Amino acid sequence: MQFAYLIRSTKNPAAFAAAADELSDLESAGLGMALVPEFYGVDAVSRLGYLAARTSTVQLASGILPLYSRTPGLLAMTAAGLDLVSDGRFVLGLGASGPMVIEGFHGVPFDAPIGRTREIVEICRTVWRREKVSFSGKHYTLPLSGGPRTFADTPVRDRVPVMLASIGEKNIALAAEIAEYWLPIHFDAGRADRAFGSALADGLSRRDPSLGPLKVVAEVGVCISDDPDAIAAAEAEARTKLALYVGGMGPRDNNFYNELAIRYGYESAAKEIQDLFLGGDKQAAAAAVPAEFVDGVSAIGPAGKVKDRIAAFAEAGVTTMVVTPMGRPLEPGGLTKLIEQLASLSG
Repeated sequence: MQFAYLIRSTKNPAAFAAAADELSDLESAGLGMALVPEFYGVDAVSRLGYLAARTSTVQLASGILPLYSRTPGLLAMTAAGLDLVSDGRFVLGLGASGPMVIEGFHGVPFDAPIGRTREIVEICRTVWRREKVSFSGKHYTLPLSGGPRTFADTPVRDRVPVMLASIGEKNIALAAEIAEYWLPIHFDAGRADRAFGSALADGLSRRDPSLGPLKVVAEVGVCISDDPDAIAAAEAEARTKLALYVGGMGPRDNNFYNELAIRYGYESAAKEIQDLFLGGDKQAAAAAVPAEFVDGVSAIGPAGKVKDRIAAFAEAGVTTMVVTPMGRPLEPGGLTKLIEQLASLSG
């Protein structure tokens, strides 16, 4: 099992500097990947370039770049540039994001995410191979005029790994078919096959063997403690987060996270959570999240239980665990200690 950490956006510039300083210690502790998200604040690319200069072994991934915010050519150029400055350590994480960001902030239509993703990945790989970029798809056409172009520089690698974020069944199948990495959300180790199994099998049946096995990168809430109060605080934080997504991330008839909870088998709970959350009772919505759901997406408890949870995630197909500390704030150096503990437990 590889461990990763998501360096979140922040309104405090000093916090990013502190995270960059800490990343060097995390790298020494055995951290395998650092992901940098992009929403509608500071872009991920500038931060990834800075982190590339501050590290030497950890993989650096965009987690994620919204596929509508850049042309396919710019995505290919950006990935090649980050792969250059990181000496071949970059993973291009792509995802659709959502209408609130794409239409509300970028001002472009949120349409055809599956078709656009497939075409973007194909164009990027053509660019990185330094072939003439001549593409006529449903969503992108290159060139619009003149002759086709070849990438002007020589990339460090002729195939930068691609990671696709997806939870819808068609998008999951696409990730399994064309990507090196799949980034799900709220990955329930005990019910993953129920929610994702058929879609993964569908995509893997069409997968090019040259891509290698599909790597699965899943965020997991973590708290290693024997203290009942610390465990309760971590579980409460996990409940609150699940209630926000299942209950409030989207309108009643178009909430992808609610649909995922239903696929997991939590149909009645998903409806109750949504009703309570949209009705304004967020505390009751969090209380309605099933304990089994909280346990399924997290690794919370004494070291022995966390070790078993790591094994459960690995058994369910997770190859990289994105560690999200839950509960009480960590003391200085606590994140590095946590990564060291997890690495020891997984060994």
